[in-house]
Amino acid sequence: MIPTPPAAIWSGSSRVLPNIWPNEAPNLWRKRCSGERWLRSAKRVWMERAMALNSRICRMLGIEHPIVLAGMGGASVPALAAAVSNAGGLGVLGAAACSPERLRSWIRETRSLTDKPFGVDTLLPASVRRGKAPETGAAPADPMAVFGEYQQFARDFMSSEGLDEVDPIAAMRAAAGAESEGGPPLFSKEFFEAQMEVVIEEKVPVYAAGLGNPGPWMDRLHANGTIVMAVVGKVKHALQVVESGIDMIVAQGHDGGGHNSPVGTISLIPQVVDAVGDRVPVLGAGGITDGRGVAAAFMLGAEGAWVGTAFLATDEAGIEDFQKQAIAEGGDGDTVVSRSITGKPARMIANKWANAWIEAGKEPLPMPYQSMVAGPVMAAAIRDKRMDVLPGFAGQGIGLIKSVRPAAEVMRDLVSDAEKALAGAKRFG
Repeated sequence: MIPTPPAAIWSGSSRVLPNIWPNEAPNLWRKRCSGERWLRSAKRVWMERAMALNSRICRMLGIEHPIVLAGMGGASVPALAAAVSNAGGLGVLGAAACSPERLRSWIRETRSLTDKPFGVDTLLPASVRRGKAPETGAAPADPMAVFGEYQQFARDFMSSEGLDEVDPIAAMRAAAGAESEGGPPLFSKEFFEAQMEVVIEEKVPVYAAGLGNPGPWMDRLHANGTIVMAVVGKVKHALQVVESGIDMIVAQGHDGGGHNSPVGTISLIPQVVDAVGDRVPVLGAGGITDGRGVAAAFMLGAEGAWVGTAFLATDEAGIEDFQKQAIAEGGDGDTVVSRSITGKPARMIANKWANAWIEAGKEPLPMPYQSMVAGPVMAAAIRDKRMDVLPGFAGQGIGLIKSVRPAAEVMRDLVSDAEKALAGAKRFG
């Protein structure tokens, strides 16, 4: 009969140990080690297993490593999502600006590139779905009343920067990948709802609401066997989505790229874990760019990591080469939070377009109006490869990225470095 392991080995480890001890115990205990030698051996074996990067998220999602690619618009394309899934994580398509036609095409393309689980990320902003502009400080109460003025501001900016004008309607359609006429306007209520119909019809393995609450679609998603997660930036939002029947939550702090939270990552994750972690697993997010960041998220109580910026400078990412260069050259102080592109606060690499709004003292319009103003500027900047105008969205961890690499290599380093950091934490125990 195998004896019960001493309390010293169990101390502080009851959550993980029962899953791993039975498999290790027989061989370990039959070595007939005595006294302190036996205890050291037992503890070493347990620590090696306990620090392996694994959690219930792996079982729920059917993946090897609890690392999920953030659904970054324009970057998390089928090639990148499939590469992350094939490397043992969960690849997620960044489909926020995809027309329903392009979204369906992306889902099918991803299925052709991997036989592993993957996800789709879209936006579900409540303010747009209600048809009411949110309160955004000094933003005009009636966006359409000043829309022409804001379009002229964009044209004046383009002229001052030597950017030739582009057709605004064509620019918006190109951003959404609209292959047919008559589709719903980008970032409109109808646009978001049409995207959700595609997600449901295609029965994707995982759906992530990058913004908003997927509650109205929850029953249909679950009926398809889809795992549903939501990205939140405050505890109150986590509590709201949990009530809707969400399967897991991404707690993304202020350090993260793109749409993010006013609360810092290291403060947000443990508070969300304390609030809802006993009901659903929580993934940490926001500035997690290497394995040490992944380990830190685990130490804060998360059971996985939602990683974006680390995968921007990869061969498979869908952004432009000059934007990947901006990521590799960037440092910790090179990002700003601005509403100048989408109308919602988003972290991006500092640029002339965001700065122009500050210098003019103008408050950007709410979503979706601001994207209509910014669309032609962004399209022209992409066309002319203007890093100073559109270097792209990114988190504060860009200083840790030094080169463009394959996504599989990035995943490998995230996992191995996280395991090393977690194993090394025992030095302080």
